Amino acid sequence: MSPRKSRSGCPFEIKRDDADIATAAVDRLAWDTGTPRDVVKVKVEKGWLTLTGDVHWHFQKEAAEREMHNLMGVLGVSNQITIKPRVDTGGLSDDIQHALHPSWFFDEENVHVTAQEGRIKLNGTVGSWQERQTAASTAWAAPGATSVENDLIVA
Repeated sequence: MSPRKSRSGCPFEIKRDDADIATAAVDRLAWDTGTPRDVVKVKVEKGWLTLTGDVHWHFQKEAAEREMHNLMGVLGVSNQITIKPRVDTGGLSDDIQHALHPSWFFDEENVHVTAQEGRIKLNGTVGSWQERQTAASTAWAAPGATSVENDLIVA
């Protein structure tokens, strides 16, 4: 009978100490083009990895976490990275509204966007789950977006 395997395909019996995991995590971040260099900090305790720091975009936060899950010895990841936009977020809701409405499936009367200091909220109705996801992705792609609350209803 073969030993149990982890998600990464390595036997659970193979252990790495926290210092080895931290070194591997820092090295992985250095090679990741999706995460800015030297902004994400890594802390490891008993195989649990905590990421901290400030990035400018949501995709950078996600990229840093995604890289950590496949490291041998990592039991879990706590992503505490914050998004700190470097742009003026004053007209953010208008920018997102304009980005959504040229699309053939978003009706300006049905989708409403509000934003306050990078926190975006989507309200209204859309015709499908794909439209709901597209609206959220569009909001996340806006310069200055720090969070997106998607309250769109599929009708």
